[in-house]
Amino acid sequence: MLKLHDKEIERRLADVPGWELVTVDGEKRLSRVFAFDDFVSAMAFAVQVGMIAEKADHHPRLVVEWGRVQVEWWSHSLGGLGENDFVMAARTGEIRGC
Repeated sequence: MLKLHDKEIERRLADVPGWELVTVDGEKRLSRVFAFDDFVSAMAFAVQVGMIAEKADHHPRLVVEWGRVQVEWWSHSLGGLGENDFVMAARTGEIRGC
């Protein structure tokens, strides 16, 4: 998998509505916060994300709090974003129905 260039990242952002581009420690990531009515629903969502991540052998950063889950996708091995990060962001949105 190849690290995507800035122009390709900007183009692909349109394919994953609701996700934003953030930079952490010099690495670009896709980030999104999903809102829930309670902690149990947030945890259930995080488990579903974890299941698709494990199946794909590609793991995000998940922060679970009462009523929200922050998900960040990036490729550690690339030091930024690759195509699979956008695929997984789209799949994450599908779990939530968005």
